[in-house]
Amino acid sequence: MTRLPPALQPLWPAAKVVHRAATRSVGRATRSTGVGGDRAVPRTALPDSRATTAAEPDHVRIHVGAPAQALQRPAAEGGPVPLTVWDEASSVEVPERFVLAVDHGRLIGDYAATVTPGGILDLQTSPYFGIRGWHEHPIYLRSRLPETTHLPGTTASLASPASTRNYYHSLMDALPRWAVLTEALPDARPDHVVVSHRTRWDAQLASLVGLDRFHLVEPEKHLAVDTDRLLVPSLNNVRNLAPRWITDWLRRTLPPRDVTGRPRRLYVTRGSAPRSRRLVHEPDLCPQLERMGFTRFDPGAVTVQEQIDHFAAAEVVVGVHGAGLANLNFAPEGVRVLELFAPRYVDPGYWAITSNITDSTYRYLVADPAEPGRPQRRMNRVQDDVDLPADRVLGAVEELLAT
Repeated sequence: MTRLPPALQPLWPAAKVVHRAATRSVGRATRSTGVGGDRAVPRTALPDSRATTAAEPDHVRIHVGAPAQALQRPAAEGGPVPLTVWDEASSVEVPERFVLAVDHGRLIGDYAATVTPGGILDLQTSPYFGIRGWHEHPIYLRSRLPETTHLPGTTASLASPASTRNYYHSLMDALPRWAVLTEALPDARPDHVVVSHRTRWDAQLASLVGLDRFHLVEPEKHLAVDTDRLLVPSLNNVRNLAPRWITDWLRRTLPPRDVTGRPRRLYVTRGSAPRSRRLVHEPDLCPQLERMGFTRFDPGAVTVQEQIDHFAAAEVVVGVHGAGLANLNFAPEGVRVLELFAPRYVDPGYWAITSNITDSTYRYLVADPAEPGRPQRRMNRVQDDVDLPADRVLGAVEELLAT
């Protein structure tokens, strides 16, 4: 999630504050002076794509795939105490699914920001982590935009802010954009698709979905392309709360191929590197879990298809919060899940995915000192290790197995 080296990970919350402040300051200067000519940063931004369409109707249109929806879920159960974050996550407004079509649109950076020919940044299709308004979008850390490359014909953008470096965001943000595109514009045949495909998992996902039949463009830091016609599907995974249609689409599109002989109980490891959200007492825990029928599983050590197959066979999954748990999308009906957290990074994303699966059971366990009232926006110690004694985890596992 962060780009700081492991030794500096504890500084990430402060670094994010500095990053936002620098973006506001630099952007204020570059927008006011118009530095860069044709390569100037966007002169302004609009918060949603309908406003962008209204501002430039001759160049921008919206193609709707499905209406907005309200999601209501019961708060997650777990311990040691109920946490505010679950109440905050129980209700979410999921916006409509749509494709923004921009004649002569541009894409900028590894976050693939959408910029109209009139110089408007469309924030709804160009979100970024932890910003509090368009003035803090990292496109405004640039004094001017990179040299542009022209892509003739139609270009579709599936990139998300972290899909170049995180399996969860590739699976839950980038790929569902393809689903939105084919839903809203079923006859669209793009000449180019901007999507991460250089990491091992991204290349495999692109192949499994069939994106490798297109000319693929990697979203990179200095990406700047202008297009004849740009198609940007909306991001529907608001606040990582996984509307059910995403899970359903992934299960249909990426089915298991071979679950024969796969373990029915998985312990999903994060490895042993410090400051990587590892489980500190994993060496003590694993032998005892093995006696309960669990298999230690490292998703990063196998192919994407093997990850899908393992999770499709798993009746019980235990693991620390991490991208490998995105494979819960493929778990069978009735799956039971125990997710482990550090006290200052509790994220509801995998609870949301689990709740999309029929007859599933989800429990959480938070290391001390848990802070019941800490709001989601301040759950920002992203890489803190999880210091849960083995006996506490085993007790929670026994309770889960008894449900």
